[in-house]
Amino acid sequence: MLIKKSVIVLMALLLSACGYHLRGAFELPAGMKNIFLEGGSAPLQAQFKKAMELSSIPIAASAETAGIIIRIFDENSQRRVLSLAATGVANDFELDYRMEYEIVDAKDTLLMARQPLEIKREYYNDQLAIIAKESEETTIKNEMYLQAVRTIVNRAKVVINTKPK
Repeated sequence: MLIKKSVIVLMALLLSACGYHLRGAFELPAGMKNIFLEGGSAPLQAQFKKAMELSSIPIAASAETAGIIIRIFDENSQRRVLSLAATGVANDFELDYRMEYEIVDAKDTLLMARQPLEIKREYYNDQLAIIAKESEETTIKNEMYLQAVRTIVNRAKVVINTKPK
């Protein structure tokens, strides 16, 4: 029993010593510690908040209190049929998520001009598991929103790190 507990404690220490961190967590430069997301759909806002909380990064309550502001423009989601079965039922779908964003600092100085972002996913529509497929589509959309957040934050990190001090 003592050996088992010792092994568990040792593994925990080794994991913490090697720089292990949760998947989805961000390490941000000091200039990005107070972010505000302006605009965007409710699912995008939710994924942004979730990613920042996971990384212990404070989210500004308003643009006025933020160190960096990410502005979202022209957000659009579409679902398109890719193929049909012989019975006329859709077999494959494509989900397309598009937006544009820009990054400004607290003084409204443009740090990065508007950039397009497009994410596409395809999935098979199994007619025998229709309820599960509806849930799968929601999961895929959430992953697309999270990928958008990660892309924006990673690009913002580059902008902040290359910004003249």
